[in-house]
Order: sequence, then structure tokens, then C-alpha cells
Amino acid sequence: MSAASASTDAHRTPAAGGAPLASQALPDVAPHLSTFMAFDFGTQRTGVAVGNRLLGTAQPQATIAASGDARFAQIALRLKEWQPDAIVIGVPYHPDGAAHENTALAQKFGRQLRGRFGLPVFEVDERYSTTEALASGAKDADAASACIILEQFLRNLPT
Repeated sequence: MSAASASTDAHRTPAAGGAPLASQALPDVAPHLSTFMAFDFGTQRTGVAVGNRLLGTAQPQATIAASGDARFAQIALRLKEWQPDAIVIGVPYHPDGAAHENTALAQKFGRQLRGRFGLPVFEVDERYSTTEALASGAKDADAASACIILEQFLRNLPT
């Protein structure tokens, strides 16, 4: 099992249907991983944010409005520009923690990112991130949601 796979599995809970814990520290995120790029996966649009461990904040980036290989081409450009140490993806679950169709799609996206770009990929339970982003009045709800996902991840890293 790779370090990235181990880190993903380490913050799951069987009680919540296998969903990552939103409030538990992620003890297996190596301290040298400091810059992260987050994605809020959607079938047509993918929100993007970047952030770092030191400041614990995220900044929205332009949402990627593409699918398939076109999406991965745009992601490759972003990764080249920002050179993150790792990737964070939001994985949606039902309010009760049960998985659904989009859960599997987001997890597949995470595996594709890991395979294509060779970076560690960490999953974050993104329940309600889009609702929170919409409530904030952000112009780009997808990018705002990616920020929420990344900041949640950063808040839960050990200090």
C-alpha cells in the first residue's frame, strides 16, 4: 500500500460508512508536505484552490469547466504552475455518511490524479461544502467549495 493510500484509509471510520472524518487530525500527512492543491470534483465543473500548511488558508483558483482528458490537461497546467506537494479532493457523502454515485466518481478522480501525476492524494468529507459556498455569496461556488475543503483539511493537520 502506498503512503497516499495509507493516508486516505487512516482517516476513515466504519461507523460513518467509510467516510473520512471531518474533525479528526490526519496524523499520517508527512510534515514536509506543505503546499496543497484541492479539487471539488464535478462531472462538468471542478473547483480548484491552493493553500499551505503554514498559513492554514486557501485561495480560490479559476474553476475548470471541462471533463475527461481536457480536465486533466488543465489540471496538469495548474500543477505545473503551483507545484503542490500533495492533492486534496472533496468526496461527497449523504448526510448519514452513506456513499452514493458521486462518492465513487470523486474517489475514482482521486485515483486518476494519483496515477497521472504521482502526488499523494488525500480525501476530505465534503458534505455541505457546496451549500456553505453558495451561502457565502461567492461568485464561483465551485472554487469557494474547493477552498472550504482545503481549509477543513489544513485545520485538521497536526501542528
